[in-house]
Amino acid sequence: MSQDSKSRATAVAQRAAAGMSWTTMAILIATAVASVRGLPAMAEYGWASIFLYILPALVFMVPVALVAAELASGWKGGVFVWVKEAFGERMGFSAIWQQWIQNVVWYPAQLAFFASALAYVFNPALASNGLFTGAVILIVYWFSTLIAFRGVKAFAGVSKWGFIAGTIVPSLGLVLFAILFLTSGGKSELPPVTEAQWFPTWTGLASIVLIVSNFLSYAGMEMNAVHVNEMDKPSRNFPRAIVLASIVILIIFIFPTLALSVGVAPSDVNLTQGVLQAFDVFFKQLGMPWATTVMALLIVFGILASVVTWIPGPSKGLLLVGRQGYLPPKLQGTNKYDMQVPIMVVQGIIVTVLAVLFAIVPSVQSVFWIFSAMAVQLYLIMYMMMFLAAMKLRRTHPDVQRGFRTPAMGFIGWLGFLASLLAFLIGFVEPEGSSMGQLGYTLLLIGGIVGLGIWPFIIMMFRKDSWKIHPDVSHAHQDNDVDATKTEATTTPTAS
Repeated sequence: MSQDSKSRATAVAQRAAAGMSWTTMAILIATAVASVRGLPAMAEYGWASIFLYILPALVFMVPVALVAAELASGWKGGVFVWVKEAFGERMGFSAIWQQWIQNVVWYPAQLAFFASALAYVFNPALASNGLFTGAVILIVYWFSTLIAFRGVKAFAGVSKWGFIAGTIVPSLGLVLFAILFLTSGGKSELPPVTEAQWFPTWTGLASIVLIVSNFLSYAGMEMNAVHVNEMDKPSRNFPRAIVLASIVILIIFIFPTLALSVGVAPSDVNLTQGVLQAFDVFFKQLGMPWATTVMALLIVFGILASVVTWIPGPSKGLLLVGRQGYLPPKLQGTNKYDMQVPIMVVQGIIVTVLAVLFAIVPSVQSVFWIFSAMAVQLYLIMYMMMFLAAMKLRRTHPDVQRGFRTPAMGFIGWLGFLASLLAFLIGFVEPEGSSMGQLGYTLLLIGGIVGLGIWPFIIMMFRKDSWKIHPDVSHAHQDNDVDATKTEATTTPTAS
């Protein structure tokens, strides 16, 4: 989910011509998911992190990609149309809302990682200072929002370079410098392969929490499924793209995680500082401690680029749905750059409220956990709707032409739904990295999910016919002969 680079993949996909190869699709999917933000959470498990990455990939990542591909090849308009066709407009509106609001919750968690990297440049102790973290979140978020107000040209160029600086360089750097660290006589905190523990120690419910906490790492697989009709022979080539993308994603996740485990002892891994902790160890051994600051600045730039690009992305999808009469006219407005300023202001106010928690809650890591968990929970609600919609539409709309059909839909659909449901339920159990207490953690999580997720139903209660002031440009069924450019223009924003 991971969520850091989805907008970058969307931009590339918008330029892709019809006849996309399966390798190109695989790269787009991998680019949308890969991120270094979640590496520290898995690094403390050493060799067992491999299992913790592979299992969620099999039961969640692959089903999401396959099911979304069928839906996207039969209906255009993204998750809103998919769920609306199956369960009605209220549930469809709720699905697109959850997809948007989980991104709003994700911003503070992502910017907390930004604050941690920035602190390494000046004073690493600031990373544990809630007031510093909250202030950084507010300043950077609103600065990024002001940039986004200026339109696509103001931020379009930063996405590619942000991905290279914030994901590719740190990932390759972790592996490369871990190897140099070991060859120069450094002591590894990762046990040798002959003593490896390949599975995490079973601790009951805590072990399940650990596995499902990794689900958000794979969120966003549905995004590029909207381009399945642009592939050559999608029924054969899309599954091949999924296999290749899954392998690439696992490589990007696993090897840097193991490299991080080489440099930092499990008990010392910090959720927000873990990557820079490892670089600090490696560079001190190699006699170049100043290089940690360089890596921190690269990560800072990469995160800033992703946030600037993502702020207008998901909100654009909500705008397109809102203009079909689902949002009050005041929230349907845009500025002279065609940017949805009212919606971005609303999401900025929500981010501001959430950022205050970093300043008032004693533990920065606890707040980081709660926001990460809340984003997962809200996103999983959307995924459960998507899986149920796919299975129902296979029964109720069997004659709708689909460019790709999920093999064994019943099995794949229920596997994805049950995995998402289990992850959702277990997500209420407080993880080991949090110090809030089980009751406080659960109540805060439930309050956040209800408080943020209930609004589409409230809005629908007060919905008026006069809200529909723009023409309806969505169409339920996909016309496979439609011009590819028009298809992208309709589907891409709502699937971000």
